[in-house]
Amino acid sequence: MRIAFLVAPEGVEQIELTDPWQAVRDAGGTPELVSTKPGRVQAFNHLDKADTFAVDADLDHARPDDYALLVLPGGVANPDALRLDERAVAFVQAFFTAGKPVAAICHAAWTLVEADVVDGRTLTSWPSLRTDIRNAGGNWVDEQVVVCRNGPNTLITSRKPKDLKAFDTALTEELQRVKR
Repeated sequence: MRIAFLVAPEGVEQIELTDPWQAVRDAGGTPELVSTKPGRVQAFNHLDKADTFAVDADLDHARPDDYALLVLPGGVANPDALRLDERAVAFVQAFFTAGKPVAAICHAAWTLVEADVVDGRTLTSWPSLRTDIRNAGGNWVDEQVVVCRNGPNTLITSRKPKDLKAFDTALTEELQRVKR
């Protein structure tokens, strides 16, 4: 089962990419790095450059139909860049339209807001996004992880790197549900 991890070419929080990536692999999924450009993406440890990662597919070639689930890692610059890319926003919207699960951590909720998919949903994020989420019609809560099944698909959200264990657990449970 292929799982898309959508990131910008620069600015993804490394642990929010690598930790769920490993959880997906451990659960028997096949994670694939999707980005707005081919090549490599530059990850960060907060504000410091970290490792780079090879892109498996860019948005000119990736098709949401080819993936069972979408993961949106955070970092401040990553979702800020994604929400300015019409292809990235459309990619996110396609998962919701198809009723496929989406998981987002930390600042990644900005991309959800831009994709206009939070209205009527309960979710969490990095605390500074609560007003953006509420203004978009979402119900923001301060919890480690929120699994919202309001609508045809599941939305899994989490606040920050310290919540990764809860996020990974919810993500792998959803993978098992999708496999059935």
